[in-house]
Amino acid sequence: MDHALYLLRHGETEWSATGRHTGRTDLPLTAAGEDQARAAGRTYAHMRDQRSVPLVLSSPRERALRTAELAGLRIDEKTEELAEWDYGDYEGLTTDRIRETVPGWTVWSHAVPGGESAAQVAARADTLLPRVRQTLAHADVVLVGHGHFSRVLVARWLGLDVTAGVHFKLGPAGLTVLGDERGEPRIDHLNIPPSQEAP
Repeated sequence: MDHALYLLRHGETEWSATGRHTGRTDLPLTAAGEDQARAAGRTYAHMRDQRSVPLVLSSPRERALRTAELAGLRIDEKTEELAEWDYGDYEGLTTDRIRETVPGWTVWSHAVPGGESAAQVAARADTLLPRVRQTLAHADVVLVGHGHFSRVLVARWLGLDVTAGVHFKLGPAGLTVLGDERGEPRIDHLNIPPSQEAP
């Protein structure tokens, strides 16, 4: 593989700032989230290989599309494959609130009533990644999306179970770079915050 896969999480929204699970709800970025998106664009521009035009795929949610726009990315395709985990009945709730009725609940270890299972989310990632790998033979790929689903993508890129996503933190407008070493998938950079200059 000659090129890199970039994962860009959307900037801050009102719900992400307070820890409320945001799947289908289409919230705008906050002013801070817009600043984060611009800064993430500067970081990405500093890091990327200028030799090729990347393929940019985005979740169709407003928070992802606006993040891509402010980061200076031209979106080639909007796809539901990059949508956030569907939290079903837990949409808009915090983990602490959910644990009032389901002790110890996490999206990684428990059921999501009315929403997606871990297996369903893994299947979405596993549908998307082969296409990404094909494109990486000749161009960089940028996936603009969401926190939990991007963590799933990292886990599945590495060949790990979807629940391994719990071990990867991705902050608002954080940038992650995935690559390989002689055919073995690896993490090149994880969760570079938008305010930080790229290495």
